Amino acid sequence: MYLSTNKQKYNIIVAKSFHKRLLGLMGKKNIDYGMLFPKCNSIHTFFMKENIDIVGLDENNEVIYKYENLPKNQIIKINNPNKKTSILELPKSASTKIKIGTILIFNED
Repeated sequence: MYLSTNKQKYNIIVAKSFHKRLLGLMGKKNIDYGMLFPKCNSIHTFFMKENIDIVGLDENNEVIYKYENLPKNQIIKINNPNKKTSILELPKSASTKIKIGTILIFNED
């Protein structure tokens, strides 16, 4: 699946398995894709090689949280009382045009 933003198309990997959820984007360089963590309200950036953008989504893929250029060694927790939060990790500066309240549309290939 993919997401188009900032006039660019990003492949999105859905982290469904324990292994993918555990590793995420840790240790990756030259990140040019995103990772979606369904049913997740917190992430960390320990062992990251690059800064990333974080977008928190509710159950309708509406943006409820955004952090641009998140540095390594950080912990982010999104407090959503609905508890159906997902987190999208994107390359640095990929979310500059994404605003709180926007509904993201993920397209299939």
